[in-house]
Amino acid sequence: MATEAAKLGGWSTVKPVTKEVKEICIKEKPEIEKKTATNFKDYIPLLYRSQVVNGTNYLVKVDVCQENGTLEDKCVHAIIHQALPCNGGELTVTGVQYPKTIIDPLVPF
Repeated sequence: MATEAAKLGGWSTVKPVTKEVKEICIKEKPEIEKKTATNFKDYIPLLYRSQVVNGTNYLVKVDVCQENGTLEDKCVHAIIHQALPCNGGELTVTGVQYPKTIIDPLVPF
């Protein structure tokens, strides 16, 4: 029986961000801010799930604080697609949910 991560097209379990996933999130911060119409003072990638489908989808939970300095419990859930290296490896933000809280589960959308 295949594990969840091994199922073709299935999402992995939730894991702490790796250096690679953190770098992807940082690169895509301007696009995520654009899609949420918010400038984030803090932007700390926390957790992620991945899905292999003609590249890789990363579903990431990012702890954020609005530019005006409010210290509310807010997160962004973002899906970032990374194309296969043979297709240029381009990153694209394909979905954003905001605001979310730190306890909201990281569920594909």
